[in-house]
Amino acid sequence: MVVLGLILLIIGLVAAIPVLTTIGLILIVVGLILNFVPIGGTRRRYY
Repeated sequence: MVVLGLILLIIGLVAAIPVLTTIGLILIVVGLILNFVPIGGTRRRYY
C-alpha cells in the first residue's frame, strides 16, 4: 500500500493532478499506520 501511494504521489506531482497527490498521501499514511500498529493483539504467534 505504501508503494502504491508513492507511485500515485509521484504521478500526481509530475502530471500536476492534485487528486492523485492527495490519494497518494492518504495511502502512504494508512499503509504506515497499518505496518506499525499490531492488529489482533500484541503477541507474536509462532507455529
